[in-house]
Amino acid sequence: MRAADVSDWGTLVFEIMSQQTPIARVQPIWLEWMERWPTPEDVAAASSADIIVAWANLGYPSRALRLKACAAAIVEKHGGEVPLSLKELTLLPGVGTYTASALLAFRHGIRVPVLDTNVRRVLVRFLDGREFPPHTTPSKAETMRADAILPEDGHHAAEVSLSLMEFGALVCTQLSPSCDECTIHANCAWATAGFPKDEKRPTPQPYAGTDRQARGRIMKALRTAHFEGTDGLTKRKVLDAARIDGGDRYQPTRVYRALLKDGMIIYDQDTNRVTLPR
Repeated sequence: MRAADVSDWGTLVFEIMSQQTPIARVQPIWLEWMERWPTPEDVAAASSADIIVAWANLGYPSRALRLKACAAAIVEKHGGEVPLSLKELTLLPGVGTYTASALLAFRHGIRVPVLDTNVRRVLVRFLDGREFPPHTTPSKAETMRADAILPEDGHHAAEVSLSLMEFGALVCTQLSPSCDECTIHANCAWATAGFPKDEKRPTPQPYAGTDRQARGRIMKALRTAHFEGTDGLTKRKVLDAARIDGGDRYQPTRVYRALLKDGMIIYDQDTNRVTLPR
């Protein structure tokens, strides 16, 4: 949430929640989160289990634990205040260059390029004549080029970044761009080159039947148990929760072990119970 009355911490939480998750799903959960834990101190003091339960259906719950670690780092190293330099922000757990740049640009009008997937796609098509960026993360050259097209004034630069994001989301889309409606079509290098297709085009990632779905089923079962006041579930119930019709027979055990390794769940051998981290 980038409104003027939202704190730096609130904005940072919103940007982290919005990574790989649609804003429509983020907003209600963010509002509940900020009402319950309005400061980094509040999040740092909360239990990991409560944090994961409150993360609800945002997906990729490891982000919730990284956000808790981020809050603790802000409290311990920055006196509870979100730092306002790109270097210090990107040293925080779970905060990458995009998240840090978005906070600085959109919240404070600091002149810094903000390169999300939409902006990167627009620039590489318009300037390079390629369908998609060649790398999964922005290169130094991409960042320098994006910086070069920004106005000197930080607030105007933020407006340009937002406009590019919206343009990429609505017009210059990933797989079905509306080139007939594009206002910069005549100067677009990709259009001039005849819209060459990349050999490795991004394809929608499947969800049904994947380990990610199985992990999500385990986490949902444990979130429900925690919310209802139950002390976790037996290991057998956890493995049963991960079973998917058509999935391979080893999938439940595989994803269970992965969640243990990632610190997302805890197993007590004495009680044979699996719980969320404390």
